[in-house]
Amino acid sequence: MKYGIIGAGAMGYRYGVLLQENAGVEVDFIETWEPNVEKVKEQGGVYVSRDHENKHLVPINIYYPEDYKGHPDVLIFFKKQMQLEEELKRDSAAGIFHDDQYAFAAMNGMGHFDKIEKYFDKDKIVCGTAMIATVLNGPGDVDFMGPVNGESMHLAPYNDKEPDETVKALFNDLKDAKLGPIMANNWINMCMTKVVFNAVVNTLCTMFEVQMGQFIQYPKAPEMARQLFNESFDACERAGIYMDQTRDEQVQTVIDNCHQLKFHYPSMYQDFSKGRETEVDYINGYIAKLGRDNDYVCRTHEFVVNQVHLVEQMRQFK
Repeated sequence: MKYGIIGAGAMGYRYGVLLQENAGVEVDFIETWEPNVEKVKEQGGVYVSRDHENKHLVPINIYYPEDYKGHPDVLIFFKKQMQLEEELKRDSAAGIFHDDQYAFAAMNGMGHFDKIEKYFDKDKIVCGTAMIATVLNGPGDVDFMGPVNGESMHLAPYNDKEPDETVKALFNDLKDAKLGPIMANNWINMCMTKVVFNAVVNTLCTMFEVQMGQFIQYPKAPEMARQLFNESFDACERAGIYMDQTRDEQVQTVIDNCHQLKFHYPSMYQDFSKGRETEVDYINGYIAKLGRDNDYVCRTHEFVVNQVHLVEQMRQFK
């Protein structure tokens, strides 16, 4: 199949390059950030490293939405939550979307599938999550964190039906790309399992501006994680959402990932450190709203959301 990557950021490059290089499929990148597009055109591709080593140029095709005339079978979305709505409007106006296309997204946070559903048939939307750390060093320069074959991700049809032939083909291409896909049977349970993980690691590392390995060195880090997980699970269970992992397993996942990716700054920190708005409202904020909507107050998550916004605002005084 042919793929179009909507958003040539850290994760967009990761998926697109691995699909192109390992699975041998045709991939186009659709991007709106001008410095990124122009740098890739200037240097003839994107520079790719893994764990800061073996930096090399990978030739890719990149386009502004208005210049793109291709017709991919699957469009893969990797935009920040707060950027997605405007991206969808621009891409639609540019004539990129077609009735026969499938949409796949493995973005952080929640809220994106409601927006995507306005442009794609529910039966043609595939949900995903990714336990894959990637850093965008700058325009046209990306660093894949973690060992080769260390990628791990999940996907599930948005309609919660059995995967059709296109979804199966997508799964096989992701497998050939060595992205480590696992098929889940319930999209909301799958997605919330990742959201509640990010609500611990992304948020706490960002607030204290530390790497994952530094965070886990604090003896009570697992206890902090458990406090947030307990609220997340309580809110989700009241909403009829049951995660793919238990509370204990989630705490262990935090411990394991912080050791495996000890030098990694989570994506929320990468946004924060560059003066950009974070996605905390779509992660901890989403959990807090889910709780409120189901007569449960996630006091720690609500406090953490305010803490992150406070830290964002305090940047002006540094």
